[in-house]
Parts: sequence; C-alpha cells; structure tokens
Amino acid sequence: MNLAWGQILALVGAGLSVLGGGLGSAKAVRTAGQAGAGVVSENPDTFGQVLVMQLLPGTQGVYGFLIAFIVLIKTGFLGGMIDLSLTQGLQIFLGCLPITIVGGLSAVYQGQMAAAGITMTGRNPELGGRGITMTVMVETYAVLAFLASFLLVWFVAL
Repeated sequence: MNLAWGQILALVGAGLSVLGGGLGSAKAVRTAGQAGAGVVSENPDTFGQVLVMQLLPGTQGVYGFLIAFIVLIKTGFLGGMIDLSLTQGLQIFLGCLPITIVGGLSAVYQGQMAAAGITMTGRNPELGGRGITMTVMVETYAVLAFLASFLLVWFVAL
C-alpha cells in the first residue's frame, strides 16, 4: 500500500494521540500508585478510595486511544485506506493535537492531584471523598480536549 502525505499525517496524528494520552497516564498512575502504596501499607482500609484516585488519571490514555480509533475508522484504515488530500490529512492531524497535548499534560497533573488526595486520605480517611472530587476536577480538561479532538476529526470533510 502506497500512502500519500494526507494519509501519513492522519496516521501520525492517531499515533500521537495514543502516545500523548498513554504516556501521560502511565506516569500519572505511577505517581498516584507510589503515594497509594505508602498509605495503604499504613492503613489497608483505605485501599478502595486510594485505588479510585490512582485509576482516574488513566482515562486520558483511553481518550487518546479512542481518538486514534476514530481516525482509523474515518480514514478507512481498517478496511482499505481512502485517499486523503494533504489538507484533509493536516486537518485530522491538527484535530488529534488537543487530546495529545492536553490529555497528556492533564494526566500528569491529575496524577499529582491524586497523590495529594491519597496523602490526605492517609492522614484522615474521612476526607477520601474530597480527595476523589479534587482529582476528578482535573478530568474536566481531559474531557474537553477529547471532545475537541473528536469534533475536529469527525467533521473533516472527506
């Protein structure tokens, strides 16, 4: 299969959306997990709340994967790649950037907030719900980036 520049740009955008969200989420889940390991070793009863806070930053990786999957569907990559002009490929590539950049960064920041929430829960387990709420607040920006990427990619005229 010979790929034109438009197709290459679209596929690079899809790959970057997976990388940005995935790398940010991996780092963030590790950051929260490190804090969680210390808290749970001191107080095993906090495991449920700690686990929720550790898992939350992992969603950005899922969002990046979903955008990549949408690009693959939109371009017909899974069933025979359609021809894309350079402009169309660039539009799809640029449409992937919100989740690539904001998704990756918000995951890292959410991991830091989760670690703080986990520490707070370790000191006072009754505050675990507040720690979860504060961690979820960072998710708002990942969701907005996901929606922006979805709309930008989905409505490229092919």
